[in-house]
Amino acid sequence: MRVSRIAVAAFLVTGVVSGCSTGPTLQEASTELQKDMQRLETDSLLKKPYSKLRIVERPDKDLPCDKDKFQRVLRATAEYEREDSDADSHLDQAERVMETTLSTYLHYTLTYDLSQLDWKDARLIDGRKEVPGITVKVIVVPESPTWRLVARTDCLPRS
Repeated sequence: MRVSRIAVAAFLVTGVVSGCSTGPTLQEASTELQKDMQRLETDSLLKKPYSKLRIVERPDKDLPCDKDKFQRVLRATAEYEREDSDADSHLDQAERVMETTLSTYLHYTLTYDLSQLDWKDARLIDGRKEVPGITVKVIVVPESPTWRLVARTDCLPRS
């Protein structure tokens, strides 16, 4: 009886430990980041000519970032058409539009920093997809290009 309990306990511990060591791979995160890029390119606002969406860096290269680990990076810029001459209102509106795009269409969980509401020169947007491990940062500025986006996978093993 005691041997069977030890065997069951060892089996459970091994299952838990092996489950913890497996996480997202670079391939899984890269696939999701590629989908994010495609979603940006087909977004109803960003695909319009006046948005001037530009993919600066495509997430198609493995970049070394740690011992035997790699990451992929997506960099993009886009323009938000300025409707109001007030820079603060323009920043507020551009920030809300990008937050909606990131949370609703790309499914990032955003963190909010209310202290930046009074900033007149820029806004920062941070988002995360815990699974498969992607972080996005967007700088919103009043001059062109309005949005400067960087999304990157975590440092992950290739397999």
